[in-house]
Amino acid sequence: MDSKFKGLNKIMGPGILVFFVLVLLPFTAKGASQIIKMSTTTSTENSGLLEVLLPEFTKETGIEVKVFAKGTGAAIRDGMDGNVDVIFVHAKAREETFIAEGYGAYRLGVMHNDFVIVGPAGDPGKIAGMRDAAGAFRKIAATKVTFISRGDDSGTHIKEQAIWKASGEALKTEATEIIKKGKKAAVSYVYPVGLGKRYISIGQGMGKALTFAEEKQAYTLTDRGTFLKYKYGRKLGLNLEILCEGDPLLFNPYGVIPVSPKKHPHVKFASADRFARWLVSAQAQALIGQYKIAGRQAFFPDAAPVSE
Repeated sequence: MDSKFKGLNKIMGPGILVFFVLVLLPFTAKGASQIIKMSTTTSTENSGLLEVLLPEFTKETGIEVKVFAKGTGAAIRDGMDGNVDVIFVHAKAREETFIAEGYGAYRLGVMHNDFVIVGPAGDPGKIAGMRDAAGAFRKIAATKVTFISRGDDSGTHIKEQAIWKASGEALKTEATEIIKKGKKAAVSYVYPVGLGKRYISIGQGMGKALTFAEEKQAYTLTDRGTFLKYKYGRKLGLNLEILCEGDPLLFNPYGVIPVSPKKHPHVKFASADRFARWLVSAQAQALIGQYKIAGRQAFFPDAAPVSE
């Protein structure tokens, strides 16, 4: 028995002590149940949007959301392993597989932004003003300039890989290990043969990829929200420019998925379900639509409000 309870036992007697323990236990359990764990993407966190949404959700419901930011692949694995209660990611094909395999209870489309290809203002690849993402990648490969890849199995990395495949370039496949939260993870990726060592896969989040691209005055693919945050939302700014945008291939939808209690009975499904449905409520959708970085809209709400 804990020393505090031993002291109370001497003062109040065993009967009174049992009474207090029985009274306090429900309150302890209730407090613990008000925290849910969410895996989401580094781009979602880096954009600053969660700093707007999560306090409002907690204020309304009393439920706190503990965030684990990582690549989409790692976030989905968290859900598969039952390490979190909900995931909020942007790789729709993988999300649908996650649900089909029984790991996710359902998916709600929350919002979208888009990917953009950014690079130095001098633009040695001559892609400025292009809307064709695959064509821009072909020009980058032909010019043999440096390209920085996140290389972390994130939604952004998955999209980058899809664009390289659409480019028609001769591609080479390589496998590597990255370190995520102190653990090794195997990642395979393709890259254009023509770029060779100028294709640099760093196995890091979006913010670090942008910073490294700036240091190297290189090209990279980024979600618009994180780019705006790093370009206009910080004192240091970012010496890169948006050079290619507007291609439907660059569309970037985000979905929220509570982990299925049928697969992992221990998850806090009721609270995760409440969070997911709050994200598509009129209140949350308005907050998403109103969120701007330096006067620029970062995300666009996708959900029609659902009835409570």
